[in-house]
Amino acid sequence: MHYKRYKSILSPQNGMNLYRGCTHGCIYCDSRSVCYQFDHDFEDIEVKENAPEMLEAELRRKRKRCMISTGSMCDPYLHLEEELRVTRRCLEVIARSGFGLAILTKSARILRDIDLLAEINANARCVVQMTLTTRDDALCRVLEPNVSVTSERFEALCAMRERGIPTVVWLSPLLPFINDTRENMLGLLDYCVRAGVRGIVWFGAGMTLREGDREYYYAALDRHFPGLKRRYIEKFGNAYTCASDNDAELTALLRAECEKRGILCGSDEVFAYMREFPEPDAGQLSLF
Repeated sequence: MHYKRYKSILSPQNGMNLYRGCTHGCIYCDSRSVCYQFDHDFEDIEVKENAPEMLEAELRRKRKRCMISTGSMCDPYLHLEEELRVTRRCLEVIARSGFGLAILTKSARILRDIDLLAEINANARCVVQMTLTTRDDALCRVLEPNVSVTSERFEALCAMRERGIPTVVWLSPLLPFINDTRENMLGLLDYCVRAGVRGIVWFGAGMTLREGDREYYYAALDRHFPGLKRRYIEKFGNAYTCASDNDAELTALLRAECEKRGILCGSDEVFAYMREFPEPDAGQLSLF
């Protein structure tokens, strides 16, 4: 772990990453790719130590409130968040400022901050997003070795539902020859239905591989799935997109279940839902 001070925290789309790097160890992680130009080891987490102060200053300069997002490139609930509390301090800023939050994680550590999430949702809007890849906790420990197993993430989703906090699930990635099965999809959809999720982000069954990520993934295949690397090389070569042969079947299954249950499942539709911010009433407008 090392610290670095930044001059800004929010992207033009109002997204932020509070850490750089990750210790969750997911074997398929695209963030390891060379294109992201890490100048330090991926597991040597770079901490944006002045993130809360930057966030507060940037929110003050905004002319209207909106949703702030985090978690797309780096999970906000890494192991060191338990001690450093950078994410929690930023949530406190968002809560004080009256902005909304769309937060994505794979960790049940988010339950530590459910009080703040509920406060943000009561005063503005909060959407909690959780990534699910496999219903099988044993397989989860292989694919995502240092993070909460799927059943723990499901329990976190249920806890959000009980507090009235809307949730969205990312079903990604469903890896070719590993977890891209009808049985797995049905198990994950069962979790989504029982947790009362509002939407499911789905980019199709498959994964992406590029320089940096590919080498790490193939080394993991050699350790855990002997012989599978050769199948990938023969089928995909050096392609960026590695689509599952089961994509059409799994997509049809997902869409049918979502339509039946009233769950949003078009990615554009789900992203639009997460960007929605409640219009202030006249009394709120007078506060600006």
